[in-house]
Amino acid sequence: MTARVADAVQHGPAGAVDDESGPVRGGAARALALLQRTVWLWPALVTLGLGVRGSWRPELWRDELATWSAATRSTGDLFDMLQHVDAVSGSYYLLMHGWISLFGDSPTVFRLPSALAMTGATVFVVLAGRKLFGPWAGLFAGLLFAVFPSVSRFSQEARSYAFAVLAVSAATWLLLRALERPTVLRWLPYAVSVTAAGYFHMVSLCVLAPHAVVVLMRWWRERRARLLIGFPAAVLVALLPVVPLVLLGRKQVGRQISWLHTPNLQDFVNTWHGMFGSPLISGCMLCLAALPAAWPKGRRPAVEIGLVAAMPVVLIWEVSQGQTSYFLDRYLLFTLPAWAVLAGAGLTALRPRVLVALGLIGTAWLGLQDQQNLRVRTAHEWSDEKGAAHIIAKGYQPGDAVVPVRGDAAYMMLDFALDYYLPKNVEPKDVFAEKTAAQRHDLFAQECQQPESCAAGTKRVWVVTYGSTDDPYKGLSAAEVKVLTSEFHQDEVKHVQGLTVTLLERKTANG
Repeated sequence: MTARVADAVQHGPAGAVDDESGPVRGGAARALALLQRTVWLWPALVTLGLGVRGSWRPELWRDELATWSAATRSTGDLFDMLQHVDAVSGSYYLLMHGWISLFGDSPTVFRLPSALAMTGATVFVVLAGRKLFGPWAGLFAGLLFAVFPSVSRFSQEARSYAFAVLAVSAATWLLLRALERPTVLRWLPYAVSVTAAGYFHMVSLCVLAPHAVVVLMRWWRERRARLLIGFPAAVLVALLPVVPLVLLGRKQVGRQISWLHTPNLQDFVNTWHGMFGSPLISGCMLCLAALPAAWPKGRRPAVEIGLVAAMPVVLIWEVSQGQTSYFLDRYLLFTLPAWAVLAGAGLTALRPRVLVALGLIGTAWLGLQDQQNLRVRTAHEWSDEKGAAHIIAKGYQPGDAVVPVRGDAAYMMLDFALDYYLPKNVEPKDVFAEKTAAQRHDLFAQECQQPESCAAGTKRVWVVTYGSTDDPYKGLSAAEVKVLTSEFHQDEVKHVQGLTVTLLERKTANG
């Protein structure tokens, strides 16, 4: 009886399950039907729980601070900024602008949209797994996806990657749905999800290549001409709104990812591990993903979802051998749903059945330490900007100024970090910023060309620099150091992890 009930759950809700006493009816049949309809719920709850748990502990890092700076500007200032930098993140910034306006910007609230997006992605992982391999495979795929450390990590990051994962997972399920009955009403939501993928992370549009191959494979087997009409039309409709963003993004690419180098074999290995957030889990997933090929009923769908998982990785690797590299683990997160579906099918193919439970529990256990590491203060940023802000707030007096080191360390966005962590009633003037980032419609402030003039009238200055030496001027320009050493004396020097905070007071006439 138990085996037959399991078989019923595996192969569909329709019909009864025969045993010695006849079909399973009534309460048992309704329970089976309910299980199938809600099979997505449990993995989604696990993803949400892991995504929210401890999300208040890690300090915001520079990319999240860029999100905060952009999203807290007025709509007009935000659009002005996008003309100069980060246009490809504009949709996400606008979404976060509305979110912060409604709910505030505490760390957990600030990161919650990403957790919700990953939760939504989990639902589509389960639905795709169920459609290709059956309900159990969908359930296992969703649970595997939920316990990937990288899924929890980017559920707790205020960037657009989780939304790209959501859009691509939705697009994959909607494609499978449209291939069953290729009508306009099924292609249209697919087009919308592809557009969303482009707006949240343009690299994720690489998924269109394996989608096209899957469509051709279905057409070759079924010879339905509507597939060769509906898919290209849907893609055309989807990409038209993305074209202006692509053109603008190409102009800004030098500022966005110029730091990425042409990847080598070691970069490939590191990126593979980074996609899952754990070397142990990445190896485990590779083994599980190979199992559906040994499952006669699962070979065709395994090839289809395997293409969606692997082809974008290969394509982005090849493209990155050229002038511009895009090969980065967080840029490839959108392939995780397909890897999870493939691994979920692999779990389902294991015999005896006890291996399925052991495989699921073992995977979660392998990633346990990585999950714990995600929830410490230094998980996102090693230096303690919050601690530096606390020192300033504790000793702050009205009229104080601040000098956050920029120069070669401007990309660390220390000025944004101090703005974020300082209380609302503590507003030291950024004394060496001739124009703030918002005034420049940029993510970086414009340094004062005449530091002496900018510091005129300032009585106390808090200098914050990277490192833990007693040199409070490390990283500042020679002109800034000259003004600070000649016109101010050191009152106190304090250290937090990775940062030195120095209070300077203007010298009196007597020296």
